[in-house]
Amino acid sequence: MSPSKLDSPASYGNGDASVSCSQPENGFVDSLPLIQSEKAVQELLQQTPVQGTDEHLIEFSEALRTVAKALRRAAEGKAAAQAEAAEWKRRYELERTRNLQMERRGNVISEILQSWWTRTSLYNAMGLIRFILPCLVCWEIWKEQNRRLSQEQSLGKSNGHFEAGRLENSTNSLVLCSQSEEHSRVGSLEQGICSHEVLRDVESDFDSDTIHNKMMRKASFKLSWRCKGENSDQHKHDIVYFERGNITTAERSSKQISLKWESQPQTVLIFTKPNSSSVRILCAEMVRWLREQRKVNIYVEPRVKAELLTESSDFNYVHTWKDDNEILRLHTKVDIVVTLGGDGTVLWAASVFKGPVPPIVPFSLGSLGFMTPFHSEHYRDCLDSVLKGPISITLRHRLQCHIIRDAAKNEYEVDEPILVLNEVTIDRGISSYLTNLECYCDNSFVTCVQGDGLILSTTSGSTAYSLAAGGSMVHPQVPGILFTPICPHSLSFRPLILPEHVTVRVQVPFNSRNPAWVSFDGKDRKQLAAGDALVCSMATWPVPTACQVDSTDDFLRSIHDGLHWNLRKTQSFDGPRDS
Repeated sequence: MSPSKLDSPASYGNGDASVSCSQPENGFVDSLPLIQSEKAVQELLQQTPVQGTDEHLIEFSEALRTVAKALRRAAEGKAAAQAEAAEWKRRYELERTRNLQMERRGNVISEILQSWWTRTSLYNAMGLIRFILPCLVCWEIWKEQNRRLSQEQSLGKSNGHFEAGRLENSTNSLVLCSQSEEHSRVGSLEQGICSHEVLRDVESDFDSDTIHNKMMRKASFKLSWRCKGENSDQHKHDIVYFERGNITTAERSSKQISLKWESQPQTVLIFTKPNSSSVRILCAEMVRWLREQRKVNIYVEPRVKAELLTESSDFNYVHTWKDDNEILRLHTKVDIVVTLGGDGTVLWAASVFKGPVPPIVPFSLGSLGFMTPFHSEHYRDCLDSVLKGPISITLRHRLQCHIIRDAAKNEYEVDEPILVLNEVTIDRGISSYLTNLECYCDNSFVTCVQGDGLILSTTSGSTAYSLAAGGSMVHPQVPGILFTPICPHSLSFRPLILPEHVTVRVQVPFNSRNPAWVSFDGKDRKQLAAGDALVCSMATWPVPTACQVDSTDDFLRSIHDGLHWNLRKTQSFDGPRDS
C-alpha cells in the first residue's frame, strides 16, 4: 500500500453536508476536531471505505496467504525430515547394537574354541605320551637284552642257546604286553572314552540322581506316539530316503500323542469359573472326592479356598499360593490341572504357567467348549481314567510376544514376554482412522495392513476371533501361525498360515495417523505408538490338554457340536437321477 494514498486527505459527505480534515505531520488523520456530535459519529460509521484502500488490503492479504502456504510447506518438510532422521537414527542404533552383540558373541565363541583347543591339545599330548612311553621302555629293554646277549655269546654255545631262548620268551611277553596295551588304547579311542569324560559322566550322573531325589514328590511320565491297535499302519515314523538323488517320504506317523504315568500322580490343581453357583458346588464335591477316595493333595486359587472355607471348615487341607514367586514354582509341585468352566477358564489356567504346563483336564461348564471335551456329570470316571493312564493328549502351541518400544536404547529394553494360547490382536482402538501396520516375517516384508487390525493366532485359536474375521479352522496339532486381517480395506487381502519356526514382527510406522492397540487373549490391552513393534514367535512350552478320545475326534466333534459346521438338510432321494 503506497504512502501517498494513505496520506491523502479523506473526505466524508452525506447529501449537501461535507466535512473535511487536515493532514497532520505524523501521517495520521486527527479526527477529534471533526467529530463534535453523535450525528457526525453515525455519519462517519456509515461511510464506505476508499476503494483504493480495499484493493491494497486484498493484495496484502493474498501476499500473507502465499507466505503462510510457503511456511506450512516448510514446516511439513521439516517434520518429515525429522521423522526420517529419527527413523534412520533408530535403525543405526539397532544395527550398531546388533553388531556389538555379534562382536561379543564372536569373542565368546573364539575364547570357547581357544580353551577347547587347549584342552584337546593337552589331552592329545597326554594320550600320545601314554602311547609312546611304553614303546620307548620296550625299545630300551630290547636294546639292553641285545647288549647282554652279545656279551654272553662269548661265554659258550650252550649258555648262548639258553639265553637266546630266555630272550625270545621275554621279547614275546613284551610284545604281547605292548599289543594288549595298544589294543586297549585303540578300543578306548574308538568308544570315545577318556578319563576326563568318564569323570564328567560320573559327576553328571550324580547331579541327575540328586535332582531326581529332590523331585520325587512330582509324578513322572513319558510321551509316546499312539496308534489304534497294535497292527495298525498308522503307528509309523517319518522316514525320508535320499537314495539315487531322490527325496521321498516313505511313511508318516499318526501324530497321536499318548501320556503314560511312570509314578502315581499326587497333586491336583483346580481352576474354576468365577461367579457361578453350580461350579462352586461341583468344585466342593470334586475336592472332597479327590481327598477321600484318591488320597491326593489339592491346590486351588486363593479365591476358591476362601469360598470353600466359608462353606465348611473341613476344607482346611486345601493348599493355595500367596505370591507370584509361589506361582512360578507351581509346575514343580502340580501333576494334573483340572479346569471347571469353559475355554476362558482353560486360557486363564494356561496363563498362570509361564514355563512348563502340567497336563490339563478340562471339564465343560461353559458355552461352546472347543477345548473342554469332558462332561462334568461323569467327572469321577474321567479322573479315574486320567489318574490311572495312559491318556491321549493334544499339545496346544502358544505364542510368545514381546513389545519393543521406539524409545528403547537397544533390543533388550523390552516389556516382559507374554504367552498367549488363542491369539494376539492389533486393532485401531477408539480411533476412527484405519490402522496402518507394517508386517515382517523373519527379515522379509509381508504387507502393510490397512483396515481395522490384524490377528496373529495359534491353531488352537483358529476357532475364536480369527474364525470370526474370516480365517480358516485348523487342527490344533498343526504347528503354525495364522495371519488374519480384520476388515481390510482391500478385496485381495486373504488370510495366511505361516510355519511355526518364523518370527512375525508388526510395527506401527512413523507416518501413522493414530496409535494401535494390542491385546493378548482378550486382556492386558496395551498401546503401540508410532515406531513401536510387536514381535511374535512360537513359544517353547506348549499346553497339554487331555482328550476324551483323541485330538482329531475331539476337534471334529467340537466344530460339529459348537458351530454346527456344514449342517444342512439332506437332499431328497426321490428326485431326478442321471440315466
